[in-house]
Amino acid sequence: MYLSTIGSPLTNGDAPGPRRRWTLVGGNVAALGAVSLITDVSSEMVTAVLPLYLMAGLQLGPAVYGAIDGLYGGATVLLRLLGGYVSDRVRRRKAVAGLGYGMSAAAKLGLLAAGGSALGLGLVITADRAGKGLRSAPRDALITSSVPPARLGRAFGVHRAMDAAGAFAGPLVALAVLAMAGQVYDAVFVTSFCVAVIGVLVLVLFVRDHRAPRPSPGTPSPRAAAGLLRDAPVRRLVLAAALLGLVTIGDGFVYLLLQRREGIALGWFPLLAVGTSMVYLLCAAPVGVLADRVGRLPVMLGGYAALGVAYLLLHGPLDGVPLTITVLVLHGLFYAATDGVLMALAGPRLPECLRTTGIALVQSGQALAYLCSSVLFGLAWQFWGAATASRVAALGVLLAMAATAVLLSARGTGPGFEPVETP
Repeated sequence: MYLSTIGSPLTNGDAPGPRRRWTLVGGNVAALGAVSLITDVSSEMVTAVLPLYLMAGLQLGPAVYGAIDGLYGGATVLLRLLGGYVSDRVRRRKAVAGLGYGMSAAAKLGLLAAGGSALGLGLVITADRAGKGLRSAPRDALITSSVPPARLGRAFGVHRAMDAAGAFAGPLVALAVLAMAGQVYDAVFVTSFCVAVIGVLVLVLFVRDHRAPRPSPGTPSPRAAAGLLRDAPVRRLVLAAALLGLVTIGDGFVYLLLQRREGIALGWFPLLAVGTSMVYLLCAAPVGVLADRVGRLPVMLGGYAALGVAYLLLHGPLDGVPLTITVLVLHGLFYAATDGVLMALAGPRLPECLRTTGIALVQSGQALAYLCSSVLFGLAWQFWGAATASRVAALGVLLAMAATAVLLSARGTGPGFEPVETP
C-alpha cells in the first residue's frame, strides 16, 4: 500500500483527492527499509539473547549489565557526529552509511573472540554501536531527502515498519538457531554476521545517493557545523532529545523485569522482544501518517506517555499474561510513536547542506543521555530494588514530557504541533 518498486523515482504529481494521502513513499525509502529489515534481523538476533548471555550465562550483576547496555546504546556520540559531518562534507551519505553497516557486521564475529570477558564484550559492543552511529544519520538524511517534507512522517513510518519487521524476525531466528545448535550462543553470532553481510550487499546494489537538483551553497565548514547549536530551534531539539533519552531505560531491562516478575522460562525470553516488535511493525506506518496529519510533537509525546505507563505497570496491579501483553503493547506503541517521528520532526528544521550533521547531533544527544540512563537504572535496581527504580523512571518520563512540550513549542517556533499535511 505504501511502497513503490525499488528504484522507481518519486514524483510530486500526485493524484488529487483522498488517494493523495497514501502516495507511494518512493523506491529509495523502500530500498533503505529493506537494508534496515535485513540488518535488524542480524542485530536483534544478538540483542534478544544478550541480556541472558550476560546475566544468566556470565553471571554479571545489574550494574555491570547497565554499563554494557549503555555502551550498546550511547557510547558512540563522537562517531555519530563525525559520520554526520563527513557525509555532509563529501556528499556521500550512502558510502558513510555503508561503512557503518560493514563495521556492525564485522563486530558480530568479535563477540566470538571476546568470550566471557566483560571488557572484551564492552569493546566489541562499542564497535558494533560505532557502526550504528555512523550509519544512522546518513540513512535518515537519505530518507529526508527522498520525499517532500509533508510526507516525512509516513516515509519514516514505512521505513521503521520494515525495520520493525526485521526486529520481529530476529529473535525468532535466534530461537531457531539456538534450538538447532543445542543452545550454543556462538552459532547465533555467526548466523547474525552472515545476515548482516546480505544487508550490506542490498545497500550497495539498490540504494541511491540523493542528489539535490541544485548544488548546496558551498561546502560545509567545521565552524558552520559547530554553529548549528547557536540556532535556537536546533538547540531546543537537541536538548529535548537528550531529556527524553535520559528517561528511556534499555529494552533489556524491561524484558528482564518482566521475566523475573512472571517467572518466564529462559528459553522463551527472546519472544518478549518479538511482542514489542510485532506492535511496532503494525503501528509504525499508520502512526507516521497520523503524525503528518495532526502534528508530530503530540504523537511523540503520546508515545512517551505509553512508555511511562509501561514502567508503572512493571510493578503495578496487573500480573500474569495481561501484564505481559499490556507492557509489550505499550512498549511497541512507544517505539512506533517516537523513533521515526522524532527524525521527521527534526529533518525539515535543518539546513540541507548540514542535514546529516544536524540529525547526528540530535541522535547523539539522545544516545549520550541513554548511556547515562542505562548506567543509572542499573545502579538504582541494584541498590534501591527493581520496583523503586521503575517508579522513578516513570516519574522521569512525565517530567521529560513536560519539559519537551515547553522546549519545542517555545514562542511558537517549535516544530511539530501544527499539522504538516492538508486534508
